[in-house]
Amino acid sequence: MFEDLNRRGLVLLGCGKMGSALLKGWLKGGLAPEAVTVLDPAPPAWLGAVAGIRVNADPPAPPGVAILAVKPQMMESALPRLQGYGGGGTLFVSIAAGLSLRRLSRWLGADTPAVRAMPNTPAAVGRGITALIGNAAADVSALVLAERLMGAVGQAVRLEDEAQMDAVTAVSGSGPAYVFHLIETLAAAGEAEGLSPDLALALSRATVGGAGVLAEQADEDPGELRVHVTSPAGTTEAGLKVLMDAETGLPPLIRRTVAAAATRSRELDQ
Repeated sequence: MFEDLNRRGLVLLGCGKMGSALLKGWLKGGLAPEAVTVLDPAPPAWLGAVAGIRVNADPPAPPGVAILAVKPQMMESALPRLQGYGGGGTLFVSIAAGLSLRRLSRWLGADTPAVRAMPNTPAAVGRGITALIGNAAADVSALVLAERLMGAVGQAVRLEDEAQMDAVTAVSGSGPAYVFHLIETLAAAGEAEGLSPDLALALSRATVGGAGVLAEQADEDPGELRVHVTSPAGTTEAGLKVLMDAETGLPPLIRRTVAAAATRSRELDQ
């Protein structure tokens, strides 16, 4: 999978939590450490245990791929170190939320192949999902390469229109944080009903995690799975009446949550 990149090299600009998750997945998938150059003012300690990776050094040649994994607010100041590779054979893949292909083209040149991607944090355990779309200079081979890179840490899907990326960011990019908060609040509710903190958290983690795997692997859609769990006049039905209330329940709350995140994603490109 990584034969060509092992020859041409990969530069990772920013090695925080997401950059680290991606890099660990690529190394596990066969990317040679000697092919990797990491540029980060505060590189994570784990890099020191991987022989061969260059840290804060110039790559030996123009890389095949440059991954832009710094925060969008930092991109303009961090990118100049890589701008010299624009307009050449380097594919740029940006995972910065809210940073449009238009802005990337302005910094790197309109003839620079660039792909905008939105992975999420389950990439750290190989269960991420990434949506991506390329600019006019990114041909089919560039998109396939970007899909393979992101597919090493989970699933990858292509978008039809870049305008969809704000919704993707709000749903799958930010979504893990919503789920983590669900686990927190479910555990707290269990404590309020008399469970110990450790037991409430263990039950909540396993329930959300197991339900997620079931939802992903089952042939039925989530609505059908919900019905299967819900006995008439039973405990689940009583809880769902609160959770599914059209005015105060989860549906309007999630709509507002996703809308707020999507709005912020659009603001980041201003």
